[in-house]
Amino acid sequence: MVTKSEGETMRFAEEYAKTLSAGDVVLLHGEMGAGKTVFVKGLAQGLGIGDEITSPTYAYMNDYGGLYHYDCYRLKSGAQAEALGLTDYFYAGRICVVEWSENIADVLPEGCKEVFIRKTGENEREILCK
Repeated sequence: MVTKSEGETMRFAEEYAKTLSAGDVVLLHGEMGAGKTVFVKGLAQGLGIGDEITSPTYAYMNDYGGLYHYDCYRLKSGAQAEALGLTDYFYAGRICVVEWSENIADVLPEGCKEVFIRKTGENEREILCK
């Protein structure tokens, strides 16, 4: 799927949210500035969450009424994520969305869904869901 604006990316994510179930872990892949947090904003809308969605870079994880949004950019290992208690939320029966999941790959649960976001222009994004 190719989106041509932030709004289109959010609408796509809003529709994608309808495919998710409690307990799903979604890994978001993409370079810095690709639109991962924009995608999470759309997911939240699709799940009926009205909170303002921000990047959890300094908090590691934000809880939006049961949608757990992770930013693992500053984590160095899965052991660090476990020590912080972040992995407990993978089994809490809610939806987890993880940015920079490659940093904690060794502690991710089986069966994660994956979304790849690639910046192809100023406002254009290519999104692939697996």
